[in-house]
Amino acid sequence: MALSIAQVSFEHHRTALGIAESTPRISWRFDGNASNWYQGAYELEIGRGGQADTFRVNSSDSVLVPWPSDPLQSGEEATVRVRSFGRQHADTPWSDLFTVEPGLLTEEDWQGAAAIASDRPTEEDSPHRPIYFRKDFSVDEDILSARLYITALGIYEAQLNGERVGDLVLAPGWQSYTHRHEYNTYDVTDLLRNGENALGVTVGEGWYSGRLGWDGNRNFYGDTLGVLCLLSVTTSGGTTTYIPSDETWQSSTGPIVSSEIYNGEEYNSTLEIDGWALPGFDASGWLGTLEIEFDKAVLAAPDAPPVRRIEERRLENVFSSGSGKTVLDFGQNVVGWLRVRVRGPRGSTIRFVHTEVMENGEVATRPLRTAKATDNLTLSGEEQEWEPSFTFHGFRFVEVDGWPEETELNADSITAIVIHTDMEQTGFFNCSNPLLNKLHENIIWSMRGNFLSIPTDCPQRDERLGWTGDIHAFARTANFIYNTAGFLRGWLKDAYSEQQENEYAPPSVIPNILGPTTGSSIWGDSIIAVPWALFQSYGDKAMLREQYPGAQDWIDKGVLRNEVGLWNRSSFQYADWLDPLAPADSPGAATTNAYLVSDAYLIHSTELLANISAYLSLTDNAEKYTHDRATLTRAFRTAWISNNGTVANETQTGLTLPLYFNLFATPSHYTSAVSRLRAIISANDYKVGTGFAGTHLLGHTLSKYNAAPTFYNMLLQEEVPGWLFQVVMNGTTTWERWDSMLPNGSVNPGQMTSFNHYAVGSVGSWMHENIGGLSPAEPGWRRFNVDVRPGGGLRSAEARFLSAYGAVEVRWWVVGGDGGNSRGCERFRMVVTVPPNTEAVVNIPGRVDGGSRGRKVVGSGVHRFESCLD
Repeated sequence: MALSIAQVSFEHHRTALGIAESTPRISWRFDGNASNWYQGAYELEIGRGGQADTFRVNSSDSVLVPWPSDPLQSGEEATVRVRSFGRQHADTPWSDLFTVEPGLLTEEDWQGAAAIASDRPTEEDSPHRPIYFRKDFSVDEDILSARLYITALGIYEAQLNGERVGDLVLAPGWQSYTHRHEYNTYDVTDLLRNGENALGVTVGEGWYSGRLGWDGNRNFYGDTLGVLCLLSVTTSGGTTTYIPSDETWQSSTGPIVSSEIYNGEEYNSTLEIDGWALPGFDASGWLGTLEIEFDKAVLAAPDAPPVRRIEERRLENVFSSGSGKTVLDFGQNVVGWLRVRVRGPRGSTIRFVHTEVMENGEVATRPLRTAKATDNLTLSGEEQEWEPSFTFHGFRFVEVDGWPEETELNADSITAIVIHTDMEQTGFFNCSNPLLNKLHENIIWSMRGNFLSIPTDCPQRDERLGWTGDIHAFARTANFIYNTAGFLRGWLKDAYSEQQENEYAPPSVIPNILGPTTGSSIWGDSIIAVPWALFQSYGDKAMLREQYPGAQDWIDKGVLRNEVGLWNRSSFQYADWLDPLAPADSPGAATTNAYLVSDAYLIHSTELLANISAYLSLTDNAEKYTHDRATLTRAFRTAWISNNGTVANETQTGLTLPLYFNLFATPSHYTSAVSRLRAIISANDYKVGTGFAGTHLLGHTLSKYNAAPTFYNMLLQEEVPGWLFQVVMNGTTTWERWDSMLPNGSVNPGQMTSFNHYAVGSVGSWMHENIGGLSPAEPGWRRFNVDVRPGGGLRSAEARFLSAYGAVEVRWWVVGGDGGNSRGCERFRMVVTVPPNTEAVVNIPGRVDGGSRGRKVVGSGVHRFESCLD
């Protein structure tokens, strides 16, 4: 295949309209299987203002290279194309043209636009009824281009001349609004008319002023719904006209009576206002607006892709519950809402209750706790199509009450709409074991459901918060499956801001709605571990530099220490949260000492900070934290490891952490500890004995010490607690508890019983790296490992990762018996695809010809390997 450039991106944006950077770094991805191809130079053609300039750079870099031209101005569009020159081989042709355009880079660029609210009383302790805003305006010249810059005090949908603006949902998403409040940029050129126009915006409470958390509190960021926007119109005469949000706008309420994140939406079709966002609409009965205080200094362009409708799921079954109620089954636990096509008596109401599972023949609402997850649609009397606007649900099953006889209830009348942050899927996995494939599919579905604006714990109950411990455990897996670079970079900016307000300790949830708190290990350590995992995947030193002050503050000032520098023994710790032996009503009652766990993670985080310091060329800091790590390790041994190498808590987690973090004193201690860990696992019938602290590291630890067969036995365990128990119990996402559903089909009696949590899905990284064999050998995947560990009875597997350089692929299979030859062994065969400008370090399992074990470093192209398995 001829070598070409398949994609050009800016910072971490595939679509670079309205970005925050005036000098965005540029990356390009290759397509084609050129053999041993390395870039020697590149050219960038930058087109702006009708003129194109070409910049040639002698460099092998093709990811996050510096912007070569003058800084872009607010709203200035540039076109970019790239071509690469091989060191000794063929050059690429020019890429397609890609556009990049910053948003509004200064407060002054907002041209006096103000945040406005409706001139009506504000609800204080009740749900905020969504507000409809509108503005008439005229454009008297031919339109060359138009941009709408918009955000809300709440979440919004915009219309221009009655047409929906863009395809974002729940915009602008959830940020730590007091520190970083995102706005969105839309190209609305094709929606404008020469003459009279109308701009309409509907705003719901969302996360801004809606209820958040299990205590029923609301109005965390403000108690008033509002909109802030600027429409910029450039005409053929060369002038730019601005239509800002101000007190000349009008406001009203409409058919959305309420729309809450937890409780759902109430929509009354009889209150619809025809043509309210069209020019010429009679708004004489509407209220005015008033300006409200808003600090434009916190406005920010998004780092992450937006939340969008991603997929539609057909209804699979309609059945009656045990009590005779109508229930819909979509066959998959999803996050989103329903689209309803219906006709029924005017004023009649349909009620939809969303749940993840059934229990005792009925929809199981108890795991929702106080969240109602209920939508109510009052019909217009005409045929209509409806979706909720400002809520979302986690569900597979929906109980329906009040469905009209006039419409048949089937897959044509109801569809499930799947939403999540629109990240690019980069990781793919398949193997010869169908149950493992289903497990991996479930992991992906849980990530999709919980990567919705922020990385949440669960998407269905009265929580849905950005728990830092969960993403700490899952980041390594997440970064393979989807491109999370922008998504997590934005969230980490909020994490740092919230940390500074919490006496240098990262709060347990980001954005923080739980108030001031002392830091705890693992959850607090995410301020170091998540940036480190991001850096391994994307090699972005700028992101690492952004997060470095927070990492230092946590280690230097945030950790509550005792006299030897380890964790204070009176500090609160989540530690090995949801250990499988923890009682249903006490999820933190783990079998491994909380301070053993916390001390181990403190040492690991100190080591990571030393590594980060080294990558950022902060030599003195790297030496300091390396020394601190050694001092803490000695203190850890004194506190937790006996002279003969025995750990105070000989549990799966208690042994995994000092093994993985290299905390033992002698080689014999490591050897003995691995043997004891394997024995404990075997005695437990290969069932999982770890919670949040140990689960994501258990498999990697066993592989590190050549005990991957032991972990294969655990991975393939179909009884509880184990990953495949959830699969054989017909789970379609990964669960919060190992036994969120008990073997008898009843729901765990504890409160923490979500059926869509990604933390235990962290096993995905072991599957990618050991069954698929793929991991970065250096940050950013320019050099990567291929290290397949066959086992578990698997006869074949394939893994694919779409790196910043191009597609990395491994496909392997085992030919049984003598494989048609006289060697009498099973033959392992593998095909590895290495993208241009990269190289792979390939470890070949078994014996290659000559009896040696194989390790080869190969450049780009397709490579084939074969060996004899012992």
